[in-house]
Amino acid sequence: MAAINSGQNVAAAWEAYVPADPTDNIFQRHWILEQLRAGAGDGGGFEKQNGVVIRANLEYALNPNVKFMSSLEQLLISLPDTFDNAEYSWKFIGCDVPYSDFEDGITSGGSGKFDLKARKIQNMKNTVEEKINQSMFSDGTGTAGKELGGLQLIVSSTPTSGTVGLINRATYTFFRNQQITGSNTGTAFNNILASWTNSYNSCSNGIGEQNPTFLVTTQTVFEAYEGLTPTIERLVRQEPGDKLVRGFKGQNIQFKDLPVGYDPFCPASTAYVLNNRNLKCVYMQWMKGEAAVRPADAFYDVFKVLCILNLVTDNPRRLGVVTTIS
Repeated sequence: MAAINSGQNVAAAWEAYVPADPTDNIFQRHWILEQLRAGAGDGGGFEKQNGVVIRANLEYALNPNVKFMSSLEQLLISLPDTFDNAEYSWKFIGCDVPYSDFEDGITSGGSGKFDLKARKIQNMKNTVEEKINQSMFSDGTGTAGKELGGLQLIVSSTPTSGTVGLINRATYTFFRNQQITGSNTGTAFNNILASWTNSYNSCSNGIGEQNPTFLVTTQTVFEAYEGLTPTIERLVRQEPGDKLVRGFKGQNIQFKDLPVGYDPFCPASTAYVLNNRNLKCVYMQWMKGEAAVRPADAFYDVFKVLCILNLVTDNPRRLGVVTTIS
């Protein structure tokens, strides 16, 4: 027998009618993408280009005509090769959102708990950003080479080999990133500070010049670094409302002057010491949407979005990776 009043209740009232958007249960924070965006408008981080390929102009050699000389000695006369450019191919990521007449009907007016069309489009945008953020940690070989050339390629754990921006790192040492191991020497994570310090200094152009701007790692390494801070064991109370506070909010944890964050897609036991001057998300189109189209033989609309972009560097010597942190 049916439960008494259950049908009446269903007919008369919503189960829990709250006209609000659905709660996000899936998306990760797109931390590295946020850091690159933070440099937008300052000539770094997030940059728009056009053209057949992405080009980064490079100055890579000293003028060989410069020399110490005697008072009557002739100067050297040669045409030095000191400039070049790195080239990166465009990568494409797209998505469509179908929206049926039936969905529109059952969510219109008072029958709609939230704006389904807007939320489906927002879900699509969040999904695209998550895929891009994830690909920023790739080695560029995923999806038959259609993925971005990510950090595992640009800031490689083996920087003396491979090709980046059409430049062979085995031949041209100027296009090699910094790399150091962070393995412990007897106690877990006891080499984090030394390895990060070395990477920071190696990625800087001397003292106080062209320093890194952010550091990204895994949650495990992030928590190990946070655990290196001194523990407060005792508090002398001055007021009844005084509180004992241990630890810091995540956004307040830094190494030197760098915000330190963790990203779920960062490779295990790895930390990247980066800046948004020399590591850029270059795009031709970013989340370019088109007006919804309606197939002639169907009862739904389709909204499409396209991104054309890639992750590039114009100076990998200012980028570092600490590997095998343990």
